[in-house]
Amino acid sequence: MTNLSVNINKIATLRNARGGNVPCVEQVAQDCERYGANGITIHPRPDERHIRRSDVMTLRPLVKTEFNIEGYPSEDFIEMVLLVKPTQVTMVPDAPDQLTSSAGWEVEPNMEFLTQVVDRLKEAGIRTSIFVGTDVENIRMAARTGADRVELYTGPYAEQYPDDPEAAIAPYVAAAQAARSVGMGVNAGHDLSLENLKFFKERIPFLMEVSIGHQLVSDALYMGLEATIKAYKQCIK
Repeated sequence: MTNLSVNINKIATLRNARGGNVPCVEQVAQDCERYGANGITIHPRPDERHIRRSDVMTLRPLVKTEFNIEGYPSEDFIEMVLLVKPTQVTMVPDAPDQLTSSAGWEVEPNMEFLTQVVDRLKEAGIRTSIFVGTDVENIRMAARTGADRVELYTGPYAEQYPDDPEAAIAPYVAAAQAARSVGMGVNAGHDLSLENLKFFKERIPFLMEVSIGHQLVSDALYMGLEATIKAYKQCIK
């Protein structure tokens, strides 16, 4: 089974653009679960331009499915997730002012740092995932940190898919197989859509989780949130 985790950052972006509490991030998270999402993803950033620290605290008791918090593992971030104790923490190498996650970790030069973070999170009972590209040796290095999973950065796949699906998926199949061979679970995220998700899942049947936000929320503007979540679920059925 592949889980669909809905990233609700864009809901917070819309709310923050106007002020107040419309749309309500907490209500949307609960509705996503009610419509069939298997998890909720958030990515709080230091500038709080979308998800705020206060959102993290109010969402925790409301989310009944898997709760995934993404972010750069600064000391402030680690202290927050140790307090909240989500199901999973996905570590990304983003700079504080980065618009969106656009590359994975180079694990070897960050091995000591990542290993220490993984140890702290796992001691608290939090599942850990490292955001990576498709380099097989880099994924093997990620396993040495003790992390439970990798999340494959699928931006390049989404970009190449319309022109050559087979070429687009090939490095991801190899990367996923490498992760599996060293005992890691495989997640994926970034620019996955109703157009390219089904093919991705078919080629990587042991895919554990996809985290989708921007494209899903964009589709929901036309299709409605419930119908959109059901359509994405159908892609990974």
